Amino acid sequence: MKKVILDNDTLSEILRGRNPKVMEKAHNYFDEFEKFTISAVTVYEIFQGIYWDYEAHKKKEEKFFVMLPDLEVIPLCLESGILAGKINGELLKTGLPIGRCDPLIAGIAIHNNLTLATGNTEHYQRVRALGYPLTLENWKE
Repeated sequence: MKKVILDNDTLSEILRGRNPKVMEKAHNYFDEFEKFTISAVTVYEIFQGIYWDYEAHKKKEEKFFVMLPDLEVIPLCLESGILAGKINGELLKTGLPIGRCDPLIAGIAIHNNLTLATGNTEHYQRVRALGYPLTLENWKE
């Protein structure tokens, strides 16, 4: 099994614990690596979602803090930031942007040579179509 970086949607699936396919992959992955890897951008996305409607999502915050010791958080460094900027600029030029955070996550994954575990594989295929070596995996399949 190769080390992966979890996209927000996959981490959220793990926090919910409802999808048997995701949970099986998560348990197998955790047994091998003893931690889940996410980006600092994913931390931002999680808390943005929680505080968008705190009363409705405060239990998600509690679950995230319980899970925190089991997380390796990869920061956005200079090199991954430059790469993300290039990716986003090229996507904007093609008229097929993928949002503000996703190019950052793609840049972090590529720079750190990590597979991106995401349910948004079609979305991230746009990065691959530009010629970037982004490896994708969908834990829902």
